[in-house]
Amino acid sequence: QSLPQQKLLTWLSVLECVEVFAEMGTARVWGEMGRWTIIVLIQLAKAILRLLLLLWYKAGIQMSPPIVPLNREQQQPLHPQDTEDNSSGKDQTYVGRRSSRVVRSLQSTPSLQSRHWGSPQQREESQSRRAEEMNQPPTPLGLQETIAESLYITRPLLHLLSLGVWGQRSWKPWLLSAVLDISSLSLLSDLKDLNRRERAELRRRTVLLLYYLLRSPFYDRYSEGRILLLLRLLADYVPGVGFVTRPLMDYLPAWQKIYFYNWG
Repeated sequence: QSLPQQKLLTWLSVLECVEVFAEMGTARVWGEMGRWTIIVLIQLAKAILRLLLLLWYKAGIQMSPPIVPLNREQQQPLHPQDTEDNSSGKDQTYVGRRSSRVVRSLQSTPSLQSRHWGSPQQREESQSRRAEEMNQPPTPLGLQETIAESLYITRPLLHLLSLGVWGQRSWKPWLLSAVLDISSLSLLSDLKDLNRRERAELRRRTVLLLYYLLRSPFYDRYSEGRILLLLRLLADYVPGVGFVTRPLMDYLPAWQKIYFYNWG
């Protein structure tokens, strides 16, 4: 990736990290008007950055999060002692004569902090496989797939616009957003030869369609009573589950009030 593209991904990641805090802080300081203003500004900035990545840098299907979190265990370099053993020609492993099991030799055992429970070959294979996955170029998108990804990117803006036109209690913003999400996934489903990260992203978007059961006005009219009843039954009749379900019942009303938890 080029340096400007990396900067766009960094800014996009920062926005996604601070959006909930910005919404809650602005609502506390400037009230409801300030809250919706910051929501529109953040969604507009995110859409502009994503469209630049899609149309200018040909970044393909947008991932979430934009920058993959660092797995320190996978990225940890080999122990210096392993390098010394390699240079001195010592064997790092011992193969059992009867079991043919591969065991690390005592001379090449790393410290406890950097120790892992696989053979050196397994670790090198996993690191090389992960590096290959990270370095795979994005799948080129045709016109249909580009339109589908553009629909997914602009869906938050169209939802906010429909909220301003029809109000928060109307079904039209909910239906419009659902149609755009389903249309985007349908158009992208024809795309073949996706890499592993892109397939995982499409699966994530498909699972997120369940959020429409928790989004107003559907949640207010249909889902709320059933979900709370189910959580209450689990808390009363399943031992130990109440430690999770009772705080969840208290949290759901607060979760409903945060736009970026629901629709972000």
